[in-house]
Amino acid sequence: MAQPSIFFAEVNEKQGVFHRRAFLMGGFAGASLLALGGRLAQLQLVEAQRYEKLSASNQFNFKLVPPPRGLIIDRNGAVLASNRPNFRLLVVRDKGLDTPGTLKTLANFVPLDDQRQARLLREFARTPRRVPVAVMEDMTWDQFSAINVRAPELAGVTADMGEVRVYPHGGAFAHVIGYVAKVNKDDLTETGPNSEPIMLNPGFRIGKQGVEKAFDLDLRGKPGAQKVEVDANGHEVRQDPEGDIHAVPGKVIQLTLDVDIQNRAMEVFGEESGAAVMMDCRTGDILCMFSGPSFDANRFVRGLTGAEYRALATYERKPLFNKALTATYPPGSTFKTMVALTALENGVDPNTTYVCNGAWPWGGRVWHCDQHHGAQNMHSAISTSCDIFFYHTALGLGPDKIAATARKFGLGQIFDIGIPGQKAGLVPDTAYKRRTFKNDPVWHPGETPSMGIGQGYTHLNPLQLCVMVSRLANGKKALHPRLVRSIGGVELPPGNSFEDLAVDPAHIDFVRAAMAEVTSTGTAARVADLGLGPIKMAGKTGTAQAYSYGGGRGAHGAVGEWKLRDHAWFVAFAPYDDPRYACSVLVEHGGFGASAAAPRAREIMRVALLKDPQIRARVEQPLPMPAISPDTPDEGGVPQAPTPIAPTSIPPPATGATT
Repeated sequence: MAQPSIFFAEVNEKQGVFHRRAFLMGGFAGASLLALGGRLAQLQLVEAQRYEKLSASNQFNFKLVPPPRGLIIDRNGAVLASNRPNFRLLVVRDKGLDTPGTLKTLANFVPLDDQRQARLLREFARTPRRVPVAVMEDMTWDQFSAINVRAPELAGVTADMGEVRVYPHGGAFAHVIGYVAKVNKDDLTETGPNSEPIMLNPGFRIGKQGVEKAFDLDLRGKPGAQKVEVDANGHEVRQDPEGDIHAVPGKVIQLTLDVDIQNRAMEVFGEESGAAVMMDCRTGDILCMFSGPSFDANRFVRGLTGAEYRALATYERKPLFNKALTATYPPGSTFKTMVALTALENGVDPNTTYVCNGAWPWGGRVWHCDQHHGAQNMHSAISTSCDIFFYHTALGLGPDKIAATARKFGLGQIFDIGIPGQKAGLVPDTAYKRRTFKNDPVWHPGETPSMGIGQGYTHLNPLQLCVMVSRLANGKKALHPRLVRSIGGVELPPGNSFEDLAVDPAHIDFVRAAMAEVTSTGTAARVADLGLGPIKMAGKTGTAQAYSYGGGRGAHGAVGEWKLRDHAWFVAFAPYDDPRYACSVLVEHGGFGASAAAPRAREIMRVALLKDPQIRARVEQPLPMPAISPDTPDEGGVPQAPTPIAPTSIPPPATGATT
């Protein structure tokens, strides 16, 4: 009977072990279920919004949208650079896309020759995946529609509407405003604004020259984004306009230029090579800065062919070169105003007389003048532009005194006008000779007469000559030129906020009176007559040798091979009795300043004067009536009232607002 008791004890022991294990397993299972429930509760209740956002980000993408580039306007609000709609064809290189085959298919709908396709394939190779490449810009509506209809069957192909830069006045402002172009690899940087993703957008353009380049960051604005729904492969399914982020347009840049004056400068230059600069001699504002021949900036936006660019680059009159700022030339006889002013400032009697017989033997050579002027004092020498008088005067002064006066009037300086490209040129002195000519550092007396007539080492640009005559016309302030009036509505300091001229006003008046004689009886008589009644212009002609005295043939080197002819200058201000506007005009290899430059300056000046309401009122006022006694009878014995004289009829400028 003892055996069974042992058996049941073993069974009980085994059951106890089972119950303990079952309890432990149940505990583990319960804890696991509790943890799982807690985690589910956290996901469902606590972090629901976070995962909802993550899910939405997997479903939607944002496509960068280039901002509208800021406008560039003239002083009266006329648009000089704006944007217009642009139908463009984009292709995105993605995995599995047969890029060459796609281009061949597209060639059936838009003009894509083999050479263009080869260039595009190289561009695709350089572009990151999923970054669109612009296959064609400025499609017609028919081309745009043809691509859009077939878009579902053309993988990676999109036809959309963007914006392209447009310059409504073509070449008139090309050198000042510049142009925009596509971003290239040299424009990209690792940090800063040029590292932003928008730089890779096919519709994005950056400034490449002039105002467009100098103020590129202000004009860019801030990019926006377009919210689109995508599939698992990242392909666009539909758009979600409510989620779009709007782009911020670039700032408006207002220049001091005047569209009517600038366009008139382009008209009067035609195919001639040269430059014209005009300033308001009360404020320093630049009203005109033209360089010709010019080029159409719109062609650079679309992209030039190699042949088109070579044609511009190799043309001898250099249309890509900004002659108003970058080119420097001998100023010729326009520089005599500075020599005369230096003489007056240093106590030279203006009645000192020298006799001009057309030639002056001195220093082992003969110094020439273009005419036999006879006895000349300072006033008449400026009016007739007598070289012999200024040879003598310069020798008595020396280069250092002349250079010091010239620099007071802005010559040889670079001005902060907001755009790059200026060259300082050269106003020489003895220090320049020591610094530059190590083997012959001494300034020789024979080098001074050439400086006295604006030749020799002296080289200046048209902007500097305009500043010089503007300061002469103002008579008080050392005006600085201002090209940019405001940026985003914030006005920049005017050009008359600088120091006073450290020159005796009486001496300036003397030179100005002689310049008035130039246009009435002197070298520019008749050709510089404004034809505006009481409004008269004062000026100074200049003819500068391009090579040597024998470079150009005929009167004033105006005959012969174009590149050997003399340069023609004219600087002026008007009205003489109340100066408001000053200009400098250069006709490259134009010959005589009076025949080539002065008539062009006259036409440009007329536009500025006729746009000024106060000047126009003076022009249109009735002429004074003759004094007729009321008791004087006519032939029939009856006293007659005098017949009034109609005011001069002056047509208004063709376009633009009144200054």
